[in-house]
Amino acid sequence: MSKKNDKKEAQKRLEALQVALVDTQIWTMANGQKVCILLEGRDAAGKDGAIKRLTECLSVRNTHVIALPKPTDFDRGAWWFQRYVNRLPSTGEWVVYNRSWYNRAGVEKVMGFSTPEQQETFIRDVPDFESMIVRSGITLIKLWLDISIKEQKERLDDRRADPRKKLKVSDLDQVAQDRWADYSAARDDMLRRSHHEHGPWICVATDSKVKARENILRHVLKVLDCPHAGREVAAPNPDIVFSYDEVIEGRKTLEP
Repeated sequence: MSKKNDKKEAQKRLEALQVALVDTQIWTMANGQKVCILLEGRDAAGKDGAIKRLTECLSVRNTHVIALPKPTDFDRGAWWFQRYVNRLPSTGEWVVYNRSWYNRAGVEKVMGFSTPEQQETFIRDVPDFESMIVRSGITLIKLWLDISIKEQKERLDDRRADPRKKLKVSDLDQVAQDRWADYSAARDDMLRRSHHEHGPWICVATDSKVKARENILRHVLKVLDCPHAGREVAAPNPDIVFSYDEVIEGRKTLEP
């Protein structure tokens, strides 16, 4: 099959998945469900693109994408989770976090934007915080988007070369490559210590953007399990989307 046909087939599958997402959201709204989806990952792992495909056909009123700026002085002095709590979903809403409270265990840890004591308090408390969220009736989906160092470099270079992507370029881009090992260590500690019954991590291999986006949508549909939409959709590819349990058990690996 030619690349042109491959692209057409991928677009057809994406559109079918987006129709299923629309039907699923109508169902969750009718049933008063609350959905919270976190997308975490290194710079250029594909969070923005995945969120666009996930949300572009959904209700504007009932779907909220949260991408918070750096903490203010008030935020730094408050309970860490406080800036996120007011943005959690209410009845019938979907909230998608483009990075979340896990900044404290990732960027802040590597760059020293918070103290070791603050980081330890966060990672100790986050399972309890998420368990409270789930017990309140919120469906919590946590996605770690994994990318290789080579693919990240190519995407970051592409950002700098494309004037349409100026808004995506940041001072932290080069740090992402220079401190790759530090980010890997922070990721491993974060996933290990915050993977729990009420908030399991799902890992997504994202070196192929098209495959990652498609399979993220499949996973969300599988979790929400709408009787007349999600169950008709094929399960995600287990080589692309897999539980962190499989990493713990040695059956899958993340980028070193």
